[in-house]
Amino acid sequence: EPKRKAAFGSVGRRIPYRILHVINQDGESLGNMHRAEALKLMDQHDLKLVLLRENVEPPVYRLMTGQQIHEEQLKRAEKKKASMPGMYIKELSFSSAIGKNDLETKNKQIAQWIEKKYHVKVTIRQAK
Repeated sequence: EPKRKAAFGSVGRRIPYRILHVINQDGESLGNMHRAEALKLMDQHDLKLVLLRENVEPPVYRLMTGQQIHEEQLKRAEKKKASMPGMYIKELSFSSAIGKNDLETKNKQIAQWIEKKYHVKVTIRQAK
């Protein structure tokens, strides 16, 4: 039976690959290394190994602190939430002869919707 794909997080010591491409916590590449070397490095610096890309040869792992892992999980959750199919589209329509104050009010409303991650569609009708 196939294993279920693990959520983003530390992989601990269960690394199925012999050769890994390792990136340190600052984002610098440490090159390709054997699994045992990567685990030794992980223990020395008190960091966790996280799988970034497994569809490349060799798979890419990153050494991260617990805080970095947590921040990355939050980013991914936010991205997933933003791309959900139930995304709301707000639509606003007004005339090209709109008054200055009305335009400012609608502008503030659009800014609030964008802050809430809504898609905003604005239609401007030409005045007579």
